[in-house]
Amino acid sequence: MSAVSSTSSRPEPRPGVLAISAYVPGKSHAPGVEKVYKLSSNETPIGPSPKALEAYAGAGARLEDYPDGTASVLRKAIAHAYGLDPARIICGAGSDELLNLVAHVYLGPGDEAIYCEHGFLVYRIATLSAGGTPVVAPEKDLTADVDAILARVTARTKLVFLANPNNPTGTYLPIAEVRRLQAGLPAHVLLVLDAAYAEYVRRNDYEVGLELALSAPNVLMTRTFSKIHGLAGLRIGWAVGPDHVIDAMNRVRGPFNMNTPAIAAGAAAIADQAHVEKAADHNARWLSWLTAELEKIGLKVTPSVANFLLIHFPETPGLTAREADAFLIRRGLILRVVASYGLPNALRMTVGSEEANRLAVAALADFMAGKANEGQGA
Repeated sequence: MSAVSSTSSRPEPRPGVLAISAYVPGKSHAPGVEKVYKLSSNETPIGPSPKALEAYAGAGARLEDYPDGTASVLRKAIAHAYGLDPARIICGAGSDELLNLVAHVYLGPGDEAIYCEHGFLVYRIATLSAGGTPVVAPEKDLTADVDAILARVTARTKLVFLANPNNPTGTYLPIAEVRRLQAGLPAHVLLVLDAAYAEYVRRNDYEVGLELALSAPNVLMTRTFSKIHGLAGLRIGWAVGPDHVIDAMNRVRGPFNMNTPAIAAGAAAIADQAHVEKAADHNARWLSWLTAELEKIGLKVTPSVANFLLIHFPETPGLTAREADAFLIRRGLILRVVASYGLPNALRMTVGSEEANRLAVAALADFMAGKANEGQGA
């Protein structure tokens, strides 16, 4: 029996895969700098709960065993913290895995997914990798626009991704607007509420949208342990939604997508609300301080409710975001370049430790004062 002939000299990905721009995380290193302050990935400077670290260490004694394929301990801990039914919860390797899972469950060739103009890059990647078509809704004042989203819904729309608060802008929609969005969507469209930064928000008109995920047949909410819980290195995410959505996602989820130390650490972390409050208090204090100090030195800052700031730079040669990034790196301060988000003249800065925050402001003050060619010491 002869082999089937082919014009290709190697295996080729299916059409469209090589057209996807791979996600590039924030930088971690500054060459030639002794001490680096990483403010590019929205990691908490408080670190994880000591109880989570203890649980993580304890889980290392049984690594020869497969993990619990349903992450039952973690799901029960999440359910207890929020008063949920564990059966309505699915866990994954970060919320990124869950966003990709939902895309692969509901999208195929000819289907569309809507996300906002400056939305998280994973939405586009997940949509394209599932064979779907990404549709971008313009924003208003760097904030999601419900009317613009609804105007782009068609019979082919299957998903709407909404980060609330949004990364990298730090802006948010009040709960009334989120409800209006859900009410305006056809029944066949699933609204995916990405609430990765919800724990940081301190606004009276904000709600995470949990009641929508519990009551509406077309709302899924995703959460993460990577931010306020300080467990980014373990990759832990979870989602809650209608039974039929969770069931469909579980059918394509890997059988052991969560490792044992992650399950144990996550369960301990979500039970330590005192540690969460400590991280939120630190963020609230320094978020307002950073905003005020950066504005004093002539930089525009988009009002943020999350644990990062979007800093806008002049277009004046010598004072651009690209030049600011190079200047900051020389001082060991790594911020996030956000040109890939359609924001070429801005940098995103994570709220860091007191030391890092003060050094960043001092460095940016020097930069704006035209001291880019002076010594590297801050």
